[in-house]
Amino acid sequence: MMKDRLSGQIDLAGLFGTGAAPLSIRTLALQGDDVARDAEAICAVIGSPSFRDGSAAGISLPGGLATELLKAWHRSGVDIASQLHGSYALAIVDSARKCAFLATDRFAIETLCYRADGQVLAFADRADRVPGHGGELDPQAIFDYLYFHMIPAPRTIFQQVRRLPAAHSLLVDRNGAHVKRHWPLQFDEHHRQSFAPARDGFRALIRESVAEQITGHQRVGAFLSGGTDSSTVAGMLGQITGKPAPVYSIGFDAEGYDEMEYARLAATHFGCEHHEYYVTPADLVDSIPAVAQHHDQPFGNSSALPAYYCARIAQADGCTRMLAGDGGDELFGGNSRYAMQQIFEFYHHLPPGMRRAIEPLCEDGSPLRRIPGIKQATGYVRHARVPMPDRLQSFNLIMQLDPASVLNPGFLAQIDLNEPSRHMQATWNECQAPSLVNRMLAYDWRYTLADSDLPKVRGATQMAGIEVAYPLLSDRLTDFSMALPPDWKLRRFKLRWFFKEALRGFLPDAILTKKKKGFGLPFGVWATRTPALRELAEDSLRTLAGRGIVRADFTTRLMAEYLPGHPGYYGEMVWILTMLEQWLRRHDTQQARTRAAR
Repeated sequence: MMKDRLSGQIDLAGLFGTGAAPLSIRTLALQGDDVARDAEAICAVIGSPSFRDGSAAGISLPGGLATELLKAWHRSGVDIASQLHGSYALAIVDSARKCAFLATDRFAIETLCYRADGQVLAFADRADRVPGHGGELDPQAIFDYLYFHMIPAPRTIFQQVRRLPAAHSLLVDRNGAHVKRHWPLQFDEHHRQSFAPARDGFRALIRESVAEQITGHQRVGAFLSGGTDSSTVAGMLGQITGKPAPVYSIGFDAEGYDEMEYARLAATHFGCEHHEYYVTPADLVDSIPAVAQHHDQPFGNSSALPAYYCARIAQADGCTRMLAGDGGDELFGGNSRYAMQQIFEFYHHLPPGMRRAIEPLCEDGSPLRRIPGIKQATGYVRHARVPMPDRLQSFNLIMQLDPASVLNPGFLAQIDLNEPSRHMQATWNECQAPSLVNRMLAYDWRYTLADSDLPKVRGATQMAGIEVAYPLLSDRLTDFSMALPPDWKLRRFKLRWFFKEALRGFLPDAILTKKKKGFGLPFGVWATRTPALRELAEDSLRTLAGRGIVRADFTTRLMAEYLPGHPGYYGEMVWILTMLEQWLRRHDTQQARTRAAR
């Protein structure tokens, strides 16, 4: 079981002075990478924050990181979070101000979960390690998982536990618990600049960020998928160290999934020390239970498993830290859906009267839907008319399958099918940028980065016993991206125009023009061809149906009909159901141990 790195439990009656015994800072126990206290307050922190004024974190600070954070807290109070850069999660308890304060960084690189019931504030960096929670599962969270393939903050799988969203803080005082964003989503869309100085500044920022992340480590490696981001980080790593950069790539012996040729191209171009590993179906059989059960809640990003093998090889090779390329797409406009949604958005520029006339002609019963050439045009209208952000989920897997056909009626009665849409709308409304591309980027900072890709890499590296850092997500690079003109990110449907042009001559042209794939997993294909993998999936789905979550008749059809017919498409559903069941088995074991200990 993973241990908590940051945790604590606070008696709020004692803190507020309403209990029989006042809370003593001197005896209060908090856990963190660094903990400091004075007469009035205690601070525990994980990660590597720095102050916006340039103060370094950790050992370079005279009194230690937590001590410096306490000083800043006494000066600024809750504004401390807006003064910090870098990755962090922190907890401060102040007996003089009679409050407790939790905060996490811009992208929730470091996470923090909590329960606050008016009597106790308990927290930990893992949802399953928050002290005192009863372990009761939240049916709505399970549906959210099936919808998003992860559980977006603030909800967690546990009814009593919440997760601080990225760039948010929690203040608990006599007036209750207050969650607020400490880093505003403010894009400067009117800042015009010349390309050449912007390019040079951009390259310098990447170099600085990579250099910062390797300080204090003897051997630092990098994930290398052969994509633009990972290749950039790998190339910079080699330039900074002046030695062949250790890079690690995953391949798959499955048509349409293997990108090793691009990883080799990048490795050769930059003179890297290249390590390759081909994941096999047997690897999946061996590792799926462990990967699923490592996470603090159900997690369905299928790239977690290949990322784990990559990190494991690096750790065995002597690396103490890995550099990941996550963030480039989401900061600079690299996902194909950005261009697609821009196309759909043209529809909303038509006069309302014209749209009202067109839309009835595109309904299911319209004869136009039977004409091959016209059918595609009606399909465009049907998708385009859906407002953002719901349009981003137009092809959501469980909604396409119909929740009533997938979920047990008893489970279906406990959930709100519209909750994911409300969550997305609230997230969408947090950013008021004029341009569509910037609003989509801010949206993805939440759903793609904070709630999916970063937990994937963090979990994989933790399992492998190695640290990870994300140079492309430095605060300076983020601020730089937010000041770029929107058409430098998406230019006439050309993705991440500035990023690619700024790195032209540094990256190989073949990588600049390739389509993004990453560490996509051919699970569905292999599950139809590998008896042991199919058996693992069937056993998982059979047990899950027995829990009353999914319909038994659906799981039977899924494995017998849907998966063999379209393994790439339906394999994703088999995967997320399998990972859910494997996580629930660990939860069952933990609950049984808890009951036995009483």
